[in-house]
Amino acid sequence: MKRYKLIGKDGKDYLSNSPGALGGHKKLKIYGKLDCPSVLRYIAKGKYVKYRVFFADEETAIAVGYRPCGICMKEEYRKWKESHK
Repeated sequence: MKRYKLIGKDGKDYLSNSPGALGGHKKLKIYGKLDCPSVLRYIAKGKYVKYRVFFADEETAIAVGYRPCGICMKEEYRKWKESHK
């Protein structure tokens, strides 16, 4: 059975039987959809993969300090930006 490495609410990696629902960039602390066009462009160029992380859900990504992507999660990003003025 394949196992997936995800980040938990404590910020530590753990193995899961289910793949992550969201992806993120460890250095930039951004999370978004797995099919985000911006991420897919960077991955196609051979970038981003080194810092790629995965989350089971949005609540976990937020709990460890990640912000929503402004490209694939426009509404969530707008709300985040409003709350961080």
